[in-house]
Amino acid sequence: VCCFTDRKGKTPRRPGQRKQCNIEKDPVGVYCRIRPLGTEDEECCIEMISSSTIQLHAPDGLKANRNGEYKETQYSFKKVFGVNTTQIELFEDVGKLLIEDLIQCKNGLLFTYGVTGSGKTYTMTGSPGEGGLLPRSLDMLFNSIGPFQTKRFVFKPDDKNGMEIQSQVDALLERQKRDSQQSVSKIPSSRQKADPEIADMISSDDACKVENVDEDSCYSVFVSYIEIYNNYIYDLLEDAPFDPIRPKPPQSKILREDQNHNMYVAGCTEIEVKSTEEAFEVFWKGQKKRRIANTQLNRESSRSHSVFTLKLVQAPLDADGDHILQDKNQVNVSQLCLVDLAGSERTNRTRAEGSRLREAGNINQSLMTLRTCMEVLRENQMCGTNKMVPYRDSKVTHLFKNYFDGEGKVRMVVCVNPKADDYEETIQVMRFAEMTQEVEVPRPVDRPICGVAAGRRHRNQAFRDELSRQLEERGGPFNAGNAVRDPAQLNHLIESLPAIPPCELVDPADDQMLPRLIEVLQRRHHTRQMIIEEFNKTVNSMLQQFDSQLSSKGNFLHDQQSKLSEKDKVIVSQKTEIERLEKKSKTLEYKIDILQKTTDMYEQDKRTLQHELETRDHRLHRELSDRRRIEQHMQGMVTDTRLKWEKECERRVNAKQLEMQNKLWVKDEKLKQLKAIVTESSPAQRPERPTRERDGNIGNVFKTRGGGQAVQFTDIETLRQECPTAPSRKRRSGSAERPAQLEETENTVSY
Repeated sequence: VCCFTDRKGKTPRRPGQRKQCNIEKDPVGVYCRIRPLGTEDEECCIEMISSSTIQLHAPDGLKANRNGEYKETQYSFKKVFGVNTTQIELFEDVGKLLIEDLIQCKNGLLFTYGVTGSGKTYTMTGSPGEGGLLPRSLDMLFNSIGPFQTKRFVFKPDDKNGMEIQSQVDALLERQKRDSQQSVSKIPSSRQKADPEIADMISSDDACKVENVDEDSCYSVFVSYIEIYNNYIYDLLEDAPFDPIRPKPPQSKILREDQNHNMYVAGCTEIEVKSTEEAFEVFWKGQKKRRIANTQLNRESSRSHSVFTLKLVQAPLDADGDHILQDKNQVNVSQLCLVDLAGSERTNRTRAEGSRLREAGNINQSLMTLRTCMEVLRENQMCGTNKMVPYRDSKVTHLFKNYFDGEGKVRMVVCVNPKADDYEETIQVMRFAEMTQEVEVPRPVDRPICGVAAGRRHRNQAFRDELSRQLEERGGPFNAGNAVRDPAQLNHLIESLPAIPPCELVDPADDQMLPRLIEVLQRRHHTRQMIIEEFNKTVNSMLQQFDSQLSSKGNFLHDQQSKLSEKDKVIVSQKTEIERLEKKSKTLEYKIDILQKTTDMYEQDKRTLQHELETRDHRLHRELSDRRRIEQHMQGMVTDTRLKWEKECERRVNAKQLEMQNKLWVKDEKLKQLKAIVTESSPAQRPERPTRERDGNIGNVFKTRGGGQAVQFTDIETLRQECPTAPSRKRRSGSAERPAQLEETENTVSY
């Protein structure tokens, strides 16, 4: 493992990109595609005005505005695709540029958006014979880089959103290990028979490719497929072992940030693919695990957001054009995310209940978060504000935040259904699309140019072709240093041979022509012998050289075998360690599962207690406010009661004083009369009591605390009445009867 740490490839993020000033920006490319009506008698509410504008008409029966008229609205896009648009025409305008950017080490994000049943999945995936954006993107990519792909396992994911470069020996061991496994592995093998569900997605006439591919680089493609369901991330390509006794639900994945601040799904399966068929087979394998359901609006409604990621790894060749350049700074990783968003829907139309209702709520919440992020981005760019974009409120926006921060181009295909029933939902989709077009994304930076001369692969291939041709012609190995075996030198030697003179032999006893011919043939024979001797010398030297090379190769092979045996021992020990770690990992996963369930229980209890605490706090606050109100009311009542009783006490005290004065006056009168009777003196004149006529004032007037006035009486009137039939009363002492005058005094009434 330690030999891989210094060969880690770069992630799509370029460090320091955000610190640049005056970065050029491009608006988000928004396209619109209109789905054909189901039947001809359905009412249509969308009209295509031009190649970039559509107009919406309010359907019959919809409430009119205040003036009693229906309002027609128009919306403009980068391009509008009508009902007769083919899949290849859509791909030419939307997906082709993204594949070209992918090969040029630039990222891309393409997602479909719209209400349920508007044709998003058909636009992204397509049908047999009418492949969508995803299969056509795969086909164009592999048509472009097919001859320049590396062998399997040369690049390997490091589980940290990066790539490791393996040596040729390690890659060969990985391939041999894969070939030795008879069971189905994570990497699918080539199909002998095409799956009828994915066969003939793209015809040969629609095939296209990128022309300006860098031939001096090696390429490798990795794919991953995830879904975001109820705001949880699940890996659709994960081969989890099925336990029939204790089946486990799929484990959700988490989002993490790598060293270059890029968001990625931790623990996501990345599969290396080498052809369009193999890649689409992987996609279809995950597509069968995706959650769909039957609703009132769509027979196969997507209940989750799916994200299919194409990751292209590029590394330049060395100066000889034979092997990959072992330089981590020259390895580039670019990716294209193809997102099929779930459709927004209204529960009163779908009549969703139970789990379907919860799914619809989570879908609408994530789409609302996406819309909120677009609104904040547009406000920050247009008004110069610096508001925080709520990417973390949803897994969809959190995963793709880097694209809106300048990590690649963003394209959106808005799918609409022109039927009248979807008019209100279509209005909301159009408003979101119109707002998204005003958001600008920083333009990605071009990759650095490799410092090695171009044309290395072509020169290396030409050298190999020439070498193989010469080996086939000469029937043996080729030595560039041997002058005899060089074609130019051979031609020169053949031309230096003495030419045979033209002659006609008429008589076999010709003594003139035959000696000349014999002399020429002898010279040619001598030259041929010299060439044969030189050739034998050269062959012997080459054989000796090959013997020495063979011995050195044997020694090298022996060393390599010893190293291989050592590596086998290391592999055995590592396998043992891996088995131990796998057991430990399973134990930890089981513990994590238990802890996760315990955490969920505690979280549920926490939410319940938090809700109960908030309810009690609200109730306590209400009781405190009621108590303060009652206290204020009671204080007012106490104050009023205190004033009332103070007035009553003062009135009673004054009345009591007046009563006591009257009693005192009566007693004085009685004492005077008793004194007169006892002394038997002449009756004295009773002092006349002042009357009202003489005094003119019978009491004193004073002010009360309440602001009024009260009268205190100071005069007493005495009334006398004789009752002849009334029996005489005895004295309390019981000694003697009172005199008649005293009885009359007692019958006096005072008031």
